Amino acid sequence: QVQLVESGGGSVQAGGSLRLSCAASGYTYSSNCMGWFRQAPGKEREGVAAIYTAGGSTYYADSVKGRFTISQDNAKNTVYLQMNSLKPEDTAMYYCAARKVAWAYCSSSYSGPGPKVADFGYWGQGTQVTVSS
Repeated sequence: QVQLVESGGGSVQAGGSLRLSCAASGYTYSSNCMGWFRQAPGKEREGVAAIYTAGGSTYYADSVKGRFTISQDNAKNTVYLQMNSLKPEDTAMYYCAARKVAWAYCSSSYSGPGPKVADFGYWGQGTQVTVSS
């Protein structure tokens, strides 16, 4: 059974930093596309960043490029999202997700708009990030 468990959320002031973690288990982690998404109250879930775990290629939404960094630790089966220069508009529930197709790649189209929600089939329970002004 695939499990994705997020941690690291919290409350910070604008300009602060947080690092989110996503521990994955139950599937072939070493070659897959994994992503971070977020959903603010009353808004649709949106893609933030993605990483192809076999080669380390990364993709970012324009709204977070230059402020957020997605990375991985294959030995720990964990994906991270380092968030710097946080803004109040970054406030949301953040979700980790993985593509359901084995050895699925990340699409180059993810750069700019961010990863597509519909492309990901495994989801974590989410971790709340709140940024105050």
